[in-house]
Amino acid sequence: MAQSLIQQALATADQTRTIVLGEAVLDETGSVFADEFPGSRVLVVADENTFAAAGERVVASLQTAGVPFAEAPFVFPGIPTLYAGYENVEALREHLRPLADTVVCSIASGSLNDIAKLASGELGRPYMTVCTAASVDGYTAFGASIARDGFKITRDCPAPVAVVADVDVMAAAPPRLTATGYGDLIEKVPAGADWLLADELGIEPIDPDVWNLVQGPLRDALAQPHLLAGADPAEVAKLAEANLMSGLAMQAMQSSRPASGAGHQFSHVWEMEGHGLDWEPPLSHGFKVGIGTIASCAIWEAALALDVDRVDVERLVAAAPSADELRRRCRQLLRPRIAEASLPQALAKHRSGDDLRARIELIIGHWPEIRRRCAPQLLAPQEVMDRLRAVGAPHHPSMIRMDWERFRISHFKVPLIRSRYTVVDALADLGVFEDVVDGLFSPDGFWGRHATPDA
Repeated sequence: MAQSLIQQALATADQTRTIVLGEAVLDETGSVFADEFPGSRVLVVADENTFAAAGERVVASLQTAGVPFAEAPFVFPGIPTLYAGYENVEALREHLRPLADTVVCSIASGSLNDIAKLASGELGRPYMTVCTAASVDGYTAFGASIARDGFKITRDCPAPVAVVADVDVMAAAPPRLTATGYGDLIEKVPAGADWLLADELGIEPIDPDVWNLVQGPLRDALAQPHLLAGADPAEVAKLAEANLMSGLAMQAMQSSRPASGAGHQFSHVWEMEGHGLDWEPPLSHGFKVGIGTIASCAIWEAALALDVDRVDVERLVAAAPSADELRRRCRQLLRPRIAEASLPQALAKHRSGDDLRARIELIIGHWPEIRRRCAPQLLAPQEVMDRLRAVGAPHHPSMIRMDWERFRISHFKVPLIRSRYTVVDALADLGVFEDVVDGLFSPDGFWGRHATPDA
């Protein structure tokens, strides 16, 4: 099945060497560990929920393979739900530090994987992970998304050396975890269009091999959300494969560009603002990304309908905000800590004078080709909404308790927090982004027509 594609993908990875994905593969954990870390002891790390899902069999497999244990498994509490906070990274790191010649084998969903990844990375140690849910693309990705003092960013650390992903275990995971994995994955659709745009403008060229790692399995993995909602093992395997391939693509590029566009940036805004962090369970990354994907596809739909030949280039250049005005806008729209962290990102994209004129003329000149390349890549926002509904994920901002005005204002925060160039930045350069957002929220616009979840 998926294993052949994954083996091809591993050829481009410089950190992950082994991935075992399939049914009834959990018992291979011990032999994989022994092969990858000869002479090392193991520290099994889990939380109460993930240990209940796979812990006893993982421990038995390691014992059967003759792997020496540094000590008994390190198990975080399962209630309240384990959060990927830096305090948990510190707890695991300091527990691991005195255990010489010891490698972590995490039994993980997304949060615990990131905790084990960063704790091991900060000590300069390799690690491996056993997946318990098809909930994220981060299992095989470079970096860990960790919150510190309520501020969540991706921190550099190596990907796992080895991954074991048992389809039976993942299919038995709580349905919300499968749904959040679908929400994370579907954003690869508009993220791909954002990358095509950046490639067409010469800003960030596409690597065809990396592109294929993400986009190759994507449509098939997204095609049957109703079957995923029923935990169909074959569909769970496709979802897991696509997310693992996405992580390998990010690993190959040492960047999230292949898998993250404007839709993810909506989620990043809300994560940095702490939205849903104090819920039980905390609002998942994939649920926020799903809503961001609808928003991104709605922006793209409006963008492709524009007549850019009507843009007045000289008027835009004359009215362009200065760097100081951009700084003021960041501080007006973003909370103080977020604004200070985001300013370098926003300024990296800022253009004025001849540079801005050249960028605008480039966009206008390439717009027919941008349309030609991006239109087939995209899904209509209604289609995204319907698929998220079918898989059991939130499909309207109100379903993640997002105030309507806050959701609208989030559109203007998105281009400020990352230097990555997306459709939002192109529309801002063309001087039409505010008009596009106003149109989306007008009575006849997409969000105006969907003011309530069932509209």
